[in-house]
Amino acid sequence: MVPTPLFYQLLVVALVLICLLIHVGLPDMPLPKPQPPLASNKRRRRRSQEPQPFTGLMHKPLCEACEQGADGRPQAPGAPPPIITFTRGRRRTVDTHSHFCPEPNCSYHGWLGRGNLRSNGHPGGQPWRQLQCVSCEGYFSETHGTIFHGKRSSVELIVRVLACLAEGLGIRGTARVFEIDPNTVLGWLVEAAEQLKAFSAYFLHEVHINQVQLDELYAVLSTVRDGTMSEAEAIERLSRSPHWVWTAIDPETKLLLSVQVGERTLAMAQAMLHQIAQLLAPGCVPLFLSDGYPHDLTAIVTHFGHWVQPPRRQATGPVPKTRWMPLAELLYAQVVKTLRRRRIIAVTHRVVFGTKAAVEQVLAACGWQINTAFVEVRPVG
Repeated sequence: MVPTPLFYQLLVVALVLICLLIHVGLPDMPLPKPQPPLASNKRRRRRSQEPQPFTGLMHKPLCEACEQGADGRPQAPGAPPPIITFTRGRRRTVDTHSHFCPEPNCSYHGWLGRGNLRSNGHPGGQPWRQLQCVSCEGYFSETHGTIFHGKRSSVELIVRVLACLAEGLGIRGTARVFEIDPNTVLGWLVEAAEQLKAFSAYFLHEVHINQVQLDELYAVLSTVRDGTMSEAEAIERLSRSPHWVWTAIDPETKLLLSVQVGERTLAMAQAMLHQIAQLLAPGCVPLFLSDGYPHDLTAIVTHFGHWVQPPRRQATGPVPKTRWMPLAELLYAQVVKTLRRRRIIAVTHRVVFGTKAAVEQVLAACGWQINTAFVEVRPVG
């Protein structure tokens, strides 16, 4: 049987009547009411924003230099040799008090002004004098141990080249200006760095300072000196500054206290603070200022801390273990910078050791605030 259009019309009318009967005859079901959350009797504790006091360390952090007993300062022999006085012949006119015998086996090695040196003129028409030690009868040039030793170039040229490098001119640019080989410029730079390091190690000792600022910059001189990088590669990579160098400076006198080349690790931070501790006078504990690098705190506590026996909290029970704590007079503050897209958007100051009033009292002598502006150096380009 084929359905007719009348059948479809009657079907639609029947469906409409069924819907009306359901809507009128059945009551509406009430919607469930949302249950209010159960009120908790305990309030959620908020983490305090105040800095927590340093609780100390169970073990003293490892410093390789301290374990090995390394001391970068040169040590003179215990007993000085006798002063040699010449009573015969013409009186000496050449001052040799600033030189000493370079022979390690000589008893006068490392001693100044003992009268053991005499001038031997200018052999071969050289501009530098030749000196002789009357004790070991050895000869050496008065430029021994300096950057000018064994150089055919004039002193003025070497000084001007190093001055250009110090002013920021690149190695290749300096070589073009003075028409010399770039490898020669790099070699002079490495030798000058070594001589300055030895000079600082000899003269910097028992320093009295009030502040120390710590930060990092870049260099590749150590890899050239050790032979792990070729000269051509060093010249090519010097402009990009791929290696970290740790620096410490006294902002009042602008005295560069330490320079350490290496990676940004805890071992380098320990080596940096070890050298600073060796330079300071006994009992001198300056104010340290740095960024928020966490290894700086560990290194400072390592070299400026002591063992402390915590007091008992109970009358019975085991004795609390000793803890490695910073010295009571130690002051340390950090300059924490917040970066976004390589731009500084916020700078906060945080006093880690000591009180804010004590830190501000040290800085007030120079009219300063907590900062690391004197030691911060940024690579160019």
